[in-house]
Amino acid sequence: MSHPFPGLEQLIPSDAALEKLATGTAWGEGAVCLDDGAVLWSDIPGNRILRWHPQESTSETPFSVVMQPSHFHNGHTRDDGGRLYACSHGDRAVLRSADNGHTWQPIATHHGDKRLNSPNDVIVARDGGVWFSDPPYGLIQAHEGYGGDQEQEGHWVYRLDPATGAVEAKVCDLLRPNGLAFNLDETTLYVTDTGRSHDPEGRHHIHAYPVSGNTVGEGQVFAAVDPGLPDGIRTDVHGNLWSSSGGGVQVFAPDGTRLGVVPVPEAIGNLTFSHLDPYLYIAASSSLYRISVSVKGARF
Repeated sequence: MSHPFPGLEQLIPSDAALEKLATGTAWGEGAVCLDDGAVLWSDIPGNRILRWHPQESTSETPFSVVMQPSHFHNGHTRDDGGRLYACSHGDRAVLRSADNGHTWQPIATHHGDKRLNSPNDVIVARDGGVWFSDPPYGLIQAHEGYGGDQEQEGHWVYRLDPATGAVEAKVCDLLRPNGLAFNLDETTLYVTDTGRSHDPEGRHHIHAYPVSGNTVGEGQVFAAVDPGLPDGIRTDVHGNLWSSSGGGVQVFAPDGTRLGVVPVPEAIGNLTFSHLDPYLYIAASSSLYRISVSVKGARF
């Protein structure tokens, strides 16, 4: 019997199948797994944060609403201490929560003396540095933010220093930086560019940047993603990169070779590996999915 996902035989069990866990979002984003087994994710146009739990969710009530209005949360992540982080289009800020997303405090609102655009995705390095992307989507799309004037000179990737709180621009050569991920030893930072979202000729690529300490070197194109865009991304412990796209999860080897695809019947906003069980959770446009995997994520 042939494997259902050719090229991914070492990464996905042969009996794996895509499961739809919940549906009802206008555009799902920012999935993150909690220590109690729950998954939080964003419905950006719905202006809410949702929660799915393997024991509590039912066919009649597949998810609960954790926060509404959420001020247009997008990406979420956790640090090694279990605290949650969020990118808020509406607040134009990066936020942190110590109570599983019920209350949030801003930790980054400005670069220099100017407000951020609309932070999109966030990751936390092992040294506590908070890295986040800042494209303009919450400013230019009425269904994803409160609008407002852009104050920053560009759309950049920043690092928030955990000791000083200083926000420093680290990647400034992309049109609309979006999804972020480190490789296992945090010597490579991957950043997606979703410039094609508003320009048919725009970028739809994943870029790779060498990182040494807090210094980021010159980037290069790692892979192009079609159909659709590479929005959220994650890496596994073997250095493979798992990317969202318009038609499935695309998996790339460390050298950028595309290994295979997990078809999903709708466009994907984001994805995340569980640190508790062997699953990849997928936040697609209208639904939350999962699929069993044979590999662990690079973090947790």
